[in-house]
Amino acid sequence: MTVDITYIGVATTVIDINGVRFLTDPCFDPAQKYDMGIAVLEKTIDPAIKINELPPIDAILLSHEDHPDNLDTTGRTLLPGRHVFTTTDGAKNLTGNPGVLGLKPWEKTIIELQGQKFTITATPCVHLEGGEVIGFVIESQSLGTGSNGKPNAVYFSGDTIYLPELKKIREQWNVKASIFNVGVAMGPPNENHSEPYKITMDGKDAAVLANELDTDYVIPVHFEAWTHFAQNEEALKKDLQDAGIMDKVVWLPKDGKPINIF
Repeated sequence: MTVDITYIGVATTVIDINGVRFLTDPCFDPAQKYDMGIAVLEKTIDPAIKINELPPIDAILLSHEDHPDNLDTTGRTLLPGRHVFTTTDGAKNLTGNPGVLGLKPWEKTIIELQGQKFTITATPCVHLEGGEVIGFVIESQSLGTGSNGKPNAVYFSGDTIYLPELKKIREQWNVKASIFNVGVAMGPPNENHSEPYKITMDGKDAAVLANELDTDYVIPVHFEAWTHFAQNEEALKKDLQDAGIMDKVVWLPKDGKPINIF
């Protein structure tokens, strides 16, 4: 059993489980600005590798398709002809791509990739009001089981604030590695919020969730490259250090090279 992860940028990673590769939230546009109507979002860093430098990808885990820091114009070119797991609304918006499957929170699906069976479970997220987002738990026989008989798994949080409901993950799985989308992105004021409101986790939130999941490895992503992220790497590290979990934290290299997690 081997799990390698390659950091490409923001929430875009390649999760390689025994040679089967999952791509998360594909973003490959160069640094630029995006006019979203309610705000202009600015990407300041190019991806670590270009789309034509990707290794073969077996499936895509797309937490949501309506924000350019999770799926951009270049990333969309990867969707046709591939297995894509995303939200139910996202699947409707991506009609014309027959490999797209929409999942509701806690819904499971089984897929065979390169002769290995994987169970993909959608997990709940709360992000920008009015939109659907999901995270993912990946399990397979190749990941094995723990001494308690529960399957080992890899968790990708997607864009979400801290949710107490997520502690249910531990009831079903041994979470070997957790990829947390952090960075404290903020939603603009609206009729329900007089001030900007948090729509992704900070380091403190990630530490609480990591402890509740009893995850072996904590892998922070989604905290750089965009000007709307309110917590930078230095502040994130302080939160994780103060929480006493730095011994679990794996910082992915930014050169586009894979790193072995376990």
